[in-house]
Order: sequence, then structure tokens, then C-alpha cells
Amino acid sequence: MQENLKYKIALTLIPNVGDILAKRLVAYCGGIEAVFSEKKSALEKIPGIGSVNVKDVINHSIFERVEEEIKFIKKNNITPLFYLDATYPKRLLHCEDSPVLLYYKGNTNLNSEKIISIVGTREATEYGKKLCEDLIAELAPHNVVIVSGLAYGIDICAHKAALDNKLQTVCGLAHGLDRIYPVIHNSIAQKMLENGGWLTDFISDTKPNRENFPRRNRIVAGISDATIVIESKKKGGSLITADIANSYNRDVFAFPGRIDDVCSEGCNNLIKQNKAALIQSGADLVYILGWEQTKNRKAPKQKQLFIELSTDEELVVNVLKEKESVTIDDLCFACKLPMSKVSALLLTLEFSGIVKSFPGKAYRLN
Repeated sequence: MQENLKYKIALTLIPNVGDILAKRLVAYCGGIEAVFSEKKSALEKIPGIGSVNVKDVINHSIFERVEEEIKFIKKNNITPLFYLDATYPKRLLHCEDSPVLLYYKGNTNLNSEKIISIVGTREATEYGKKLCEDLIAELAPHNVVIVSGLAYGIDICAHKAALDNKLQTVCGLAHGLDRIYPVIHNSIAQKMLENGGWLTDFISDTKPNRENFPRRNRIVAGISDATIVIESKKKGGSLITADIANSYNRDVFAFPGRIDDVCSEGCNNLIKQNKAALIQSGADLVYILGWEQTKNRKAPKQKQLFIELSTDEELVVNVLKEKESVTIDDLCFACKLPMSKVSALLLTLEFSGIVKSFPGKAYRLN
């Protein structure tokens, strides 16, 4: 297992090879170890690699750093999550640029039924903090996992409120797990290890440099069913997270604010540009995501389908037969089909009256 982990970490340390290209290398070579034993001539034929990147792939000096990281992982009880592992967060699997390897410390199931991200300005007002606290208190009965970025303002407010309401909470970090940034939030971060966790795709000794935060934001957006923005200025990291969530075909919500309030300008713009749905309470979120409907709905009676289905359509229908309601992300995961393909299949099935869609990108048999 350690030998296998060695190659997983090494794959992420190859210079100029990002997550998308790394996955392509594994696919073309037929495995993780094969990437590092493949012939130069074969590597050069892989689309996007090029002769410069090939030199970096076959240069095995990175394995010295790999051994250091393995020691750090063992010493600090960290769980590596590789994108081909069964334990990898399934929601992230549907994101093309999702991390090849995640480093996780905590006790939360990252594949929990309900996960939402809460983000917002670092300069949160009392109004914004109260919105955040009230929202999480309303969501507490639904056993939601709260994800945020441990930053000042709305982020740390979300983590604290989650802990206060005995909800699990996970922070996405823009650095290695050998530190906590900002340091002032260390006490909250330590409590999160008891009912939540820390998550990053950066190896130890990585500093929280500015360019790391957008990478952190894609984890916050991708691991969740929906992203909620609570207070944001015209520009800011929370808007980047919202844009990423939209690109992943995830639900985005925003709380509106006064038109002359600079801390609400970003939220108001998201709503105005149809990049986020307006919500005013936790009840709004529960309704739109269909959580109450799923909770109260009786199991539908199975019925015989007399319409002739294609192989892929039958695959989707069989998954829907097993559950009352299934999200499009879970359908993609269960059917092992890309989201674009599943979306087209669902549209056809809905037109045929076989399936019915619900808020929150959920579907069930009609």
C-alpha cells in the first residue's frame, strides 16, 4: 500500500502537470506506477504532454520528497484520498479539474448525504453573521455537513455555528496540513477534528500563498451539493467559489442585501445575473433542495415500464428504481457516465413521462 501511495504522491509533484493532465497520464499508461515506468517515446504520444513534460515525468528525483511526505502522513494520522479510491469524495469525481490526491484529517464522511458550502466576505457585518448563524440553526435538524474555508468573517462564523449546533464541519485549506491559517483560528480548527475535519490537496510545508486560494475554492465548491454566499463585496474569493460551483452545475444561493451596502453588492449581483437563487432563510434552502419532500415522501410503488429504452436509459432507470430520489451527481457516479450524457438521458426520459425532476437537481421515477 505504501508503495502505491508513493506513486500517487509523485504524480502530483511532476512539474507542469496539473490534475487534468495527471489523470490523462494514468489513463493512457494504464495505471499509476506505469506512468513512471513508461518509455519516453510512448509518453510523448500522449496528448498534451510534450517533450518538456516528458523529461519531468521520467526524472525520479521527486521521490525523495515523496518519502518525506509519507512519513508526515503516518506521523499525523492523515488519510490520503486518491481519485481512483472508493473513499474519494464522489461529488468531486464529476469535476474535471478535481484534485488527483487529497489529504484529509478528520472523522466526517466526505460522501455524506447532505453537504453544503457556506462562503462570504472576510469583513462580515453583524447582519451577515446573524444570517449565517440562523441559517445553520435551521439546517441542524437535517444533519447537514457544513463546508467552508476557515477564513475570517463568514467562513469562521459558519464553522463556529456548525459546532454550536453539533453539526459536522469541514474546512478546505490553501496550504499543507502542517499548519493552520490564519493562526488565530487554530482553536476552532482543533475542535473541528472532533466533529469534522481538514481537507487540502497541498503537501506539507506548503505556505498559504495567494495563488493557492482559488485551488482551495474548487474543493469547497465541488465537494458540496450547493454553495451559499452570505455577504460579499463586488469582488472577492466567495464570488470565485460561486463561479466555480456554477461551472460544476451545482446549485448556488445568495442572501440579498441593501442596494447601498458594499458587503451585499456581490450577492445582489449574483442574483441579478441569475448566477444564484435568492434565499432568505434555511427553510428556503430546504424547500428548493427538496430535502423536506424526500423526508416525507412515501416510497413510490414500482410499476412496469412499457416504453422501449436504450441501454443507457435503462441503466438510469434501474438506479432510480432503487431509491425514492437521486441527484444527477449520484446518477453519474452510479451509471459511470459523464454529466452531459446523463443530463441528455434524463431530459429524454422526462419528456417521455418516465422520470420527474425536483428542485436541487434531483430525479425520481414518475
